[in-house]
Amino acid sequence: MFQIELQVRDYECDIQGIVNNAVYQHYFEHARHLFLDKKGINFFELTQQGIFLVIYRAEIDYLAPLTINKTCKVSVELERISKARCLFKQTIYINNDIYTKGKFFTTAVNANKKPINLDFLNLN
Repeated sequence: MFQIELQVRDYECDIQGIVNNAVYQHYFEHARHLFLDKKGINFFELTQQGIFLVIYRAEIDYLAPLTINKTCKVSVELERISKARCLFKQTIYINNDIYTKGKFFTTAVNANKKPINLDFLNLN
C-alpha cells in the first residue's frame, strides 16, 4: 500500500476550523499523482502524450473531521476493473483512526475521448 503524509494547513479549513469537504479531494488527487509517479507514470507527461486519466465516479465517506495542524496519512490502492477501467481506493487516517474513505472510479481516454487500454499502469 502506498501512502503519503500531509499536514492540514489553516487556509484549508472553514469557519468551523475543520477541513472543507472539497479539500479532501485535493488530498486524494495529490496522493494518486505521487502514487503514479512512484510507478514511473507522470500524470502531466501522460496528457502530453494524449492519454487522459479521468474520474467518472467518486464516492467519499467523511467519517471524522480533520482540523488545523493535524498531520494525516493518505493511502492509495489500485485495482483493475476491466481493460479500460480501474479503481483507486483511498483512506485518510491518523494513527489507526480513519477520517475519510474514498473510491475513485477511473478510465483513460485518448484525445478523441475514446477509451483506451490501461496496460500502461502495469496492473495485474
